[in-house]
Amino acid sequence: MASPPEPGVWPMADAALTQELLDLLQQAMHYNQLRKGADEVTKSVTRGNSEIVVLAGDTDPLAILMHLPLLCENKSVPYVFVSSKQAMGRACAVSRPIIAATITSNDGSDLAQRIEQVKNKVERFAI
Repeated sequence: MASPPEPGVWPMADAALTQELLDLLQQAMHYNQLRKGADEVTKSVTRGNSEIVVLAGDTDPLAILMHLPLLCENKSVPYVFVSSKQAMGRACAVSRPIIAATITSNDGSDLAQRIEQVKNKVERFAI
């Protein structure tokens, strides 16, 4: 059974935004615009390739990904927590739980407009 998200995790997406993010992760995977795992996400944000970062709020220990919100804020990349790493894993089409994922930028992509819409929702949600 998954552990509940940490109480200090913020911003935590509500159910509707979580579903939208998981759908977008799945689409980004098909367009090859998805990076999975804390290390890959860190590299992508550092290089300036990330559009949105999605983190799992039920990560244990949470400290293994707490450098990412700071990095995202420094690079002006919106980030949000979802409640389940298992659900993120399923959305990314892997059988293992995923604690961090990022959608990378690609201006010519069919997903660009959808990414922008979700990005704006995440930014408004974090205020």
